[in-house]
Formats: sequence, structure tokens, C-alpha cells
Amino acid sequence: MDTPRLIASDVDGTLIDPHHRLTERTLAALRRARAAGVELVLVTGRPPRWIPPVAVPAELTGYAVCANGALVYHIGDGELVSAHTLDPLLLHDVAHALEKVLPGMQVATERPVLGDETAGALASEHGYHNPWGDEESRFLPRAEVLGEPATKLLVRHRGMTSAEMALAARELVGESVDVTYSTNSGLIEISAAGVTKASGLAEVTTLLGVDAAGVVAFGDMNNDVEMLRWAGLGVAMGNASAEVKGCADEVTATNGEDGVALVLERWF
Repeated sequence: MDTPRLIASDVDGTLIDPHHRLTERTLAALRRARAAGVELVLVTGRPPRWIPPVAVPAELTGYAVCANGALVYHIGDGELVSAHTLDPLLLHDVAHALEKVLPGMQVATERPVLGDETAGALASEHGYHNPWGDEESRFLPRAEVLGEPATKLLVRHRGMTSAEMALAARELVGESVDVTYSTNSGLIEISAAGVTKASGLAEVTTLLGVDAAGVVAFGDMNNDVEMLRWAGLGVAMGNASAEVKGCADEVTATNGEDGVALVLERWF
């Protein structure tokens, strides 16, 4: 492609290295892109409160797509631009249905809150274990976990892989919600129907006046598939799953080998 007008990148397993750091080579490539007037948009499963550890060292103040596309967040303003949520009735219906194919599962929800309210953003039922640690978990009865609008329904099953869970869930719930995953450690992430990283990124590019053909996007996991297909140039990381590599336009090096920088250095 010609010089991209916008860089869209997943965070974990993509932009940051296996030690959860932005390398100097990657930061240098991002600085050169920014100097050329090209913006970087983080497109991630992370909630807004997990954006600053990446945005600050990268000096990002624009938009981020969070919660797999459910939230568009303005980093500099610290405000939500849009939110697409699952209502409590749908949350209860989906959880009840999934019990049939995922017996023994536990659930949690992410809620669209910012600032002083983020302590209540993650609600987990007793027995739920977060693959990224339980420091933020607020344990509640399931009825309360599902009792408020949520950006994501998180379903955990320690006896299955995420791929196995997603297959079973999609066959059951069809197109009533969107099912994906960002780790294969027995966790699926459920959003409102039609909400993906691609839909969230499309919102941002509309705001910025950029079309898909001018976007280069990077990702490594199942929740990146729609974004890589949508972008003008979709790049899978060398550490990506086979499904992600199969849907990408090209495959770069791993996140431990500065795969994002390796591609950006063609232009910047």
C-alpha cells in the first residue's frame, strides 16, 4: 500500500513485547509516523483504565478503541465518545443459554465507567478467575453481576480452551451477540451483536476522515480477525494464531522481534 494515513494496532501480543513493554525500536517508528502526520489508534480488548500504561510512553492523546470495539475512548480528554452495551435482560438470557453447553462456567462483566467509578468496572461472580489477575475483581452473586448494562460479558471455563468455548457458544447464540477471545486460556468475551474491533475502528476513521484503504492494522488473536479483514492492509504478527494469519494480507515478525516496527519502517 501507499503510505498509510492511520495505524491501528492491537496492544497485547502485538504492539508491546512479551515483557509487556514498548521497545525503543517500536517507539521510534511511532514517533516518525506521528511526525509525518499519521495517527496511531490503539484497538484492544482492554478497558479504558488499562490504556495509560501504553498511551503515556507512546505519547498518544487521540482515540482508542476499547473492549473489542464496544467503546471509543478519547485518551487526551479522558472521555467516552461512544458505548455499545449489552442490557441486563440479554446478559441473563445469554448466560442462562450458555450453561447448557458450558456447565460449570463462571461469569464477569465489564461496565462502561471512567474516573473515580472504575473500582466498580469489573464485576465477577464467586469462583471467576481472571487470567490477568484478580486484583480488580469485585465478587458478587451472578444476578448482580448481570444486573447492569455491560460492554462485555466474560465467560470463564478452566476445563476448556477459548477456541472450544467460542465454537460451542457461537453454535448456540448465533448472531444475537458477538463472541470472540483474546487469550486461549478458557475465556470468551461477548459483546453486543455486530460489535467488533472493526466496527469500533470504523467509528474512529469516520471521525478522522480516513477510509479503510488508508489503514494498516496489526493483530495476533481471534478478536483481531474482523479488523485485519477490514483494513486496507491487515498484518498478522508472527506469534498470531493460524486463523489470524490466514485472514491477514501479510505476516510480520513476532511481537518479541518488533514486528510492528518492521512493517512501519517501510514508510517511516
